[in-house]
Amino acid sequence: MLRRSSRCTGGWAGAVEGHGTAAVVRPGPGGEPLVRERALGALYGLAIGDALGMPTQSRSRPEIVARYGSLLGGFEPGPPDHPLAAGLPAGSVTDDTEQASLLARLVIEDRGAPDPAKLASQLLAWEVSMRARGSLDLLGPSTRRALSAVAAGASIGDSGRFGTTNGAAMRITPVGIATPSGDRGLLVERVVAASRVTHNTGIALAGAAAVAAAVSAGIDGAAAGDAVQSAAAAAASAAQLGHWAAGADVATRITWAAGLVAGLAPEAAMDVVYRLVGSSLATQESVPAAFAMAVASMGDPWLACRMAASLGGDCDTIAAMAGAICGACHGVEAFPAGARSTVARVNNLGLEGLAAGLLAVRAGPGGAAAQAGGDAPG
Repeated sequence: MLRRSSRCTGGWAGAVEGHGTAAVVRPGPGGEPLVRERALGALYGLAIGDALGMPTQSRSRPEIVARYGSLLGGFEPGPPDHPLAAGLPAGSVTDDTEQASLLARLVIEDRGAPDPAKLASQLLAWEVSMRARGSLDLLGPSTRRALSAVAAGASIGDSGRFGTTNGAAMRITPVGIATPSGDRGLLVERVVAASRVTHNTGIALAGAAAVAAAVSAGIDGAAAGDAVQSAAAAAASAAQLGHWAAGADVATRITWAAGLVAGLAPEAAMDVVYRLVGSSLATQESVPAAFAMAVASMGDPWLACRMAASLGGDCDTIAAMAGAICGACHGVEAFPAGARSTVARVNNLGLEGLAAGLLAVRAGPGGAAAQAGGDAPG
């Protein structure tokens, strides 16, 4: 089991031995200002991790080490030979942050559970706008296939039946910010609403629920270890939903990956995750990898993002998820001021407004009561 740290800024405190019951997380001391700092931490962490991984995504770890060293020191521009990010300025975000921001606006507009048809329409419009800007970082394979199915007349329930990659998990952070951790059933319900049009499989829903639950728990004051436990419990619940797809159990792999790196130095942790956990688009690899990086960073969100971005593979997404999780647990001030100002200046994201809107949803009908209560059965 996990040993609870006395502070949200506490690091990993032990191995996980199960995920059937999540730790009960109640809002921590500090009130509204601290909750706002954690919500901003989740959004800035997502953007910072994404921007760090922009030039290293789709590269192998040996290629990254040869070009940048074992551990990225900060933001780098997109290399001229990069298949997706060539020429992008240092600090530029990718589809991870763009789609999370799109989802955030829908969550605010729809007061929690975004309309799946509206999400599909806006994702298609987003890709058109990205093409117009000359971007090569467009919709992922599951999302593109699902939206093509919608255009061909498939129902919302069936369009995402083959979506097993990590597109749902990469953009789900706003749902975690907008939903109190005391009601796992509500959180999973909103995760499904935000995901099923493109990723309606047990694997993808489990990965998205894990990230959302960890972010929500962090905002309510959870230490990193308790956030991992909440994530595994939510993943186990969500895995029962959607269409079946062959693949390893996400909840089990989260707890395994987190325990695998506990106590390891950063370079050893990165090596173990790259070789054993995996860093591909597959939800059952990338989501556990993100939690492993969060654990291995031992309370340093900036380090977690740099480690994740140095992994290789789909490392912009892994770093975005790790950054969101750590940012929710530690708050926005845990990231260097220079890193925050860089992603804000380069990308014009408006994260402060999104955080305020999402927290208003969190405190809305059902939100305030759930925040005061215990963990609902999943």
